[in-house]
Amino acid sequence: MRVTVFPTPTELGLALAERIADGIDAARGAGRPYVLGCPGGRSPVSTYTALAALVRSRGSDLSGLVIAMMDEYVEPSGQGFAYIAPALPHSCRRFAREWIVEPLSAAAGPGCGIRPEHVWVPDPQDPEDYDRRLEAAGGVDLFILASGGSDGHIAFNAAGSDRHSRSRVAQLTEPLRRDNLATFPTLASLDQVPSYGVTVGIETIARHSRSAVLVAHGNDKRTAVARLRAARRYDAQWPATIVHECPDPALFVDETTT
Repeated sequence: MRVTVFPTPTELGLALAERIADGIDAARGAGRPYVLGCPGGRSPVSTYTALAALVRSRGSDLSGLVIAMMDEYVEPSGQGFAYIAPALPHSCRRFAREWIVEPLSAAAGPGCGIRPEHVWVPDPQDPEDYDRRLEAAGGVDLFILASGGSDGHIAFNAAGSDRHSRSRVAQLTEPLRRDNLATFPTLASLDQVPSYGVTVGIETIARHSRSAVLVAHGNDKRTAVARLRAARRYDAQWPATIVHECPDPALFVDETTT
């Protein structure tokens, strides 16, 4: 796996954003959609910010861009589960809207933004349909991945996740929920962090990605980066290691993690 070390998260984000922007433009030239796998949280923010600036400067048309989100919190409802309210500060759909869709669409300009039907989230009523949807789309052109700092979770796949797991509703472990306290500062205590989430699976990421870049920056990701660099294949005790089994994998880190 290629490892690239950048001086700062800003430079990391710009490099990945340039790769994504090139892919979007190439896909549009070929007359096909570009599917971007997107996590929420702190790690990809510098990439999303840089991508919006590139879209504006290039005059890119994003009408063919599909945003495939990786997860969302859910809560028990009737005989199954339902999304949490999208207005809640820790909603991953809210994150997608505020950090990805609205900035990118504003940068692209009227008529060239991301179409509402091109923002995908796994459905807690039929999570396995997400895998079928990604397969029907020809896969994810690039999966942006991130690793939990304390347990190596990826999306809502906690330590111990089955290598062959697909999109599903998962009960969230305490270490994963504690990590999310830092991700969403409006969550004041552990009991405010939802206990369930709908998520892509480990197999979903490996099988449906055409390429994958795991991004990590900051002192709190030093352990994560060490575990990722030491691995050679999937380790269920550090699920983010699935990046090693994705096509065309890469690790983008900043200097504070090394």
